[in-house]
Amino acid sequence: MRQEDVVYFTDTEEEFASLLIQLGTQKNVAKVLVFLAKTPEATSHAIERGTGLRQPEVSLAMRHLMDQGWIRSRESVSEGVGRPMIMYELAKSIDEIMDYIENEKKVETGSQLALVQKLQEHIRCNYDKLVICLAPFNMLLYSLFLSEDMSLIFTF
Repeated sequence: MRQEDVVYFTDTEEEFASLLIQLGTQKNVAKVLVFLAKTPEATSHAIERGTGLRQPEVSLAMRHLMDQGWIRSRESVSEGVGRPMIMYELAKSIDEIMDYIENEKKVETGSQLALVQKLQEHIRCNYDKLVICLAPFNMLLYSLFLSEDMSLIFTF
């Protein structure tokens, strides 16, 4: 029987995962990423136990992280009989991954700000058009108020 040491999250790692989640990273991806950042390599079973995630959650997170190119896997030679274990590790340093996330958020923020500016332009243009359209109406009302004939309407 194989024995493996299981590493559990400290308060610091919980906070790290929480910050990633607040940035929009999926919970399972954030937890697996933080787990692998502090562990040189681990099996999916160790990741499940260390993060408190279920096997399907770990599998989905691993697929996402592999698609990003952030983790890699290798087969570990089995001790004796049995299937080889698959070991997972970060393919990029956690600093490189954080740089990627930072740049991604900068692009997202830039896109969001561009949309806000477009909305502001739209409002300004439409407001200006409204003012131009209402200008003759305003002039008419202004001249009616100045006329003595309108005073009869407002007296009752």
